[in-house]
Amino acid sequence: METANPKTKTHQIHITHARCKGCGLCVEFCPQHILFQAKETNSKGYRIVNISDIEKCKGCGLCSMYCPEFAIWVENGKE
Repeated sequence: METANPKTKTHQIHITHARCKGCGLCVEFCPQHILFQAKETNSKGYRIVNISDIEKCKGCGLCSMYCPEFAIWVENGKE
């Protein structure tokens, strides 16, 4: 199972590309506009979501709240 784990000092965003169905809800609701739909597809043919600038992530978790497939989640760490 492929998972992207970009890290910051305080937050870690996990995306399970195999679960992503490319609906774009996480992209639409991200207040920092750091998520985007890539041109790459997963094994099911859906365009996956990637992270453009992890340093801007505030750890709000809206992306994970809106994901209907539970393909993305935010892990808040300590500074």
